[in-house]
Amino acid sequence: MAPTVNQYSMQDPTKQYPGPEFPRQPQPAPGLAQDMKPKPDHGETSYQGLGRLKGRRALITGADSGIGRAVAIAFAREGADVALNYLPSEEKDAREVVKFVQEAGSKAVALPGDISDESFCRQLVQESVVQLGGLDILVNVAGKQTHVDQIADLTTEQFEATFRTNVFAMFWLCKAALPHLPPGATIINTTSIQSYQPSPGLLDYASTKAAITAFTHALAKQVIGQGVRVNAVAPGPIWTPLQPSGGQPQEKIEKFGAEAPMKRPGQPAELAPIYVLLASQESSFVTGEVYGVTGGNHLP
Repeated sequence: MAPTVNQYSMQDPTKQYPGPEFPRQPQPAPGLAQDMKPKPDHGETSYQGLGRLKGRRALITGADSGIGRAVAIAFAREGADVALNYLPSEEKDAREVVKFVQEAGSKAVALPGDISDESFCRQLVQESVVQLGGLDILVNVAGKQTHVDQIADLTTEQFEATFRTNVFAMFWLCKAALPHLPPGATIINTTSIQSYQPSPGLLDYASTKAAITAFTHALAKQVIGQGVRVNAVAPGPIWTPLQPSGGQPQEKIEKFGAEAPMKRPGQPAELAPIYVLLASQESSFVTGEVYGVTGGNHLP
């Protein structure tokens, strides 16, 4: 479903990608991009790099599919070497990303594992530093989202798992990475429009995204003295495996993105340039900011 043009070709953004209706397509969590209909665009054929991250070394979580995959492809085409984290069950998608990174002439280090485990997060950072020869960029993308209509049905187990994946892992990874980050390095977190406009069925997920927003603001002020910038991206409705694998009920998948002023969901490829900007020296006077990519549902 990738467009036949690159990201620099002028076109009507409301018609650039498919909009609803979409077929119902339930998947077991965490889901695979290659099983979605239509398949998401991660920039596989559309993203063209300009060398803006040449020589940088990046660790990206959730790099097998969705936003993380698009960021990995973009970073590699901008010249960065990339350590890719994902769950072992997502290996099928991750193998494709490794191939795209290598085809761009960059080094790809595949590091599968569950970031909801603190010891693995420390190991992930250490292994990234060893295999990449250092670390300049940390991108926290991986997230857990499961739709539950009523708080009475939201279990403590799910609430805790969502926070461990979305918030605790970010904390553990930032804490482990900071001693390795040189002046000029960047951390990019992934919050959501849910941080500001929470959906009733995403009580735990929206709460984690609000925490990520506040964490980003606070950490940015804490570490700018060592020359490290911290920012976040807040997506709106984005066409990723997170949605059909439990993130939304199937009746909402059919009309996913229709509530945005653009009347369609965004594609992962449409977020990658923002992550590239925040990782590059072009955004040198930007820290503690949250960039919305929402299709018109603005942030406050």
